[in-house]
Amino acid sequence: MPDPDLAPDPDVLAVREQYEARILGLHMPATVRQAADKYGDQPAFSDRFDVPEGEAWSTITWTETWELTQQVAAALIALGVEKGDPVAIMAANRTAHTLADYGAMTAAAVPMSIYNTLAQDQVAFIAGESRPVVVVLEDHDRYQRWEKALDEVDSIRHVVMLADADRVDDPRVMTWDDLLARGGDTSGVEERMERITPDLPATFLYTSGTTGNPKGVVLTHHNVMYEAVSTLDAAGLRGPQRTISYLPLAHIAERVLATYAPPFLGNHVHAIPDPAGLLGALGEVHPTAFFGVPRVWEKIKTGISAKLAEDPDPANHELVTNAMAAGLAWTQAHEYGNQITPEVEEAYARADEAILGFLRLLLGLDQVRWAASAAAPMPLEVAKFMGGLGLQVYDVYGMTETTGAFTSNGPGAFKLGTVGRPNPGIEVRLAEDGEILCRGPVNTPGYHLQEQATRDLIDEDGWIHTGDIGTVDEDGFYSIIDRKKELIITSAGKNIAPSNIENYLKESPIIGHAMALGDDRSYVVAILTLDGEIAPLVAARMGIEFTDLADLSAKPEIRAMAQAAVDKANERLSRPEQVKAWELLADEWTAESEELTPTLKLKRRVVKTKYADVVDSLYGSAG
Repeated sequence: MPDPDLAPDPDVLAVREQYEARILGLHMPATVRQAADKYGDQPAFSDRFDVPEGEAWSTITWTETWELTQQVAAALIALGVEKGDPVAIMAANRTAHTLADYGAMTAAAVPMSIYNTLAQDQVAFIAGESRPVVVVLEDHDRYQRWEKALDEVDSIRHVVMLADADRVDDPRVMTWDDLLARGGDTSGVEERMERITPDLPATFLYTSGTTGNPKGVVLTHHNVMYEAVSTLDAAGLRGPQRTISYLPLAHIAERVLATYAPPFLGNHVHAIPDPAGLLGALGEVHPTAFFGVPRVWEKIKTGISAKLAEDPDPANHELVTNAMAAGLAWTQAHEYGNQITPEVEEAYARADEAILGFLRLLLGLDQVRWAASAAAPMPLEVAKFMGGLGLQVYDVYGMTETTGAFTSNGPGAFKLGTVGRPNPGIEVRLAEDGEILCRGPVNTPGYHLQEQATRDLIDEDGWIHTGDIGTVDEDGFYSIIDRKKELIITSAGKNIAPSNIENYLKESPIIGHAMALGDDRSYVVAILTLDGEIAPLVAARMGIEFTDLADLSAKPEIRAMAQAAVDKANERLSRPEQVKAWELLADEWTAESEELTPTLKLKRRVVKTKYADVVDSLYGSAG
């Protein structure tokens, strides 16, 4: 029976009612049409494909976005796509990907972006469960990933290839231009749009499947409309922004920021196909709003730290150190409950003029007015480092099942080390064991065709169980401790959050990734990897000769630095949390490696299984 003590908060419901009124009658295609009416010839989407001679980007306006959206919708209707039919997309971040998404929604179909890194068996499972009727693929590589599904799933009637169509012998294949040519008559699009209801799925988002088969999260048009308006308000964003889209469009954060939110503000989204090009793109675009997963912010921190370490002039070191102290004091003065004094403002203004503004310019972050992080807890030291640069990085928190963020820090209220307060109209609370629960219009109705998994996710009172353990302070700011299932429980019964240990270890510029282990053991050990970009720079500065990262990981000087990182971390940890043994691997973990998700989070079970012999040796060596 529902718990009467968990009845909705009247104040929260009153706020929710105001937001529901704002999105009444809205769906994604309607917002794209409104953006075309309001922003017209202003730039909407840019990418690196088919770039005109003499230009750095290929760009379409909001008017062109709506025209092409209708064309794609008309083409899909002509191909026999009906209301509710899934349309799968496995492609790079590019304008055509977004147009396929918008076009499918406009045809009242259900677009579903699929992670580009999934293997054939995973793709076949997703296709077999969701049964798409049209598949949009980037190139021959993606086609190969779909070959098993294309052979086994009889629902797939058409395959649209953005490149390499001539390399595939399949009668179902057409080019992107072929698709657009079928959408010349858009007269039936308006009637199809009238069939879109608030509860119609706007997408199925399949999780990356780190533990068993992927699950398809159903997100409705109502979900994404509410998420967009509440998140933008929490972020304090108004008017057109320049942004960069680099995370996979199968990830909920990127979908909100690069697909769902842009029509509301008239944003100009710059899509890059490879996250490795992010730093270069920042220098070109100079975004006004920027979202980075924690690993991106960590890389920026280690990169700057390494560059500063290379400067032999102690006067420059002192200049930067003092300026960043002023920057951090200014950032902390803006935290909730604090007051900024004229002295702090003046010190920051001097520091900004002396060096901080220049450092932000070098990074391409000089025009950022809103910077955020999510997908994993932001290490406090990284947030403080960015604060020292004069960048207030707002940590937000959510999951695919809540259509993205449901708590946020923002310019009106933030605290470093927290993920903020609940977004407008959203209920958040802690269960008895500390698990964070969420209830509101952003909650998924469930997983596609997986009833038991849905029951495990949403309780009878309508609360989504996030699986994260957290705390909440007296001002209502939430903090994340760790994943409930990833807490280390030692043989002595001590509960330990591995992310806390790992974040300390990664403060060393040479450490790329760290994973702490200790479940059912008497002490904690750690597996470390080198940072593939920074560690070689440090080694070169030290005069260490090496052939590759594997060779470098065995060098005594580098292993001594790894030991120093462990020692420094242990000084800040309680005795049960301290790392008693460690190993520095010869391997590097990247976005393409099996140890990381597409958003650079650890696949803990994969690491634990793959390096079981290393773990066993660590417990043998430290016993």
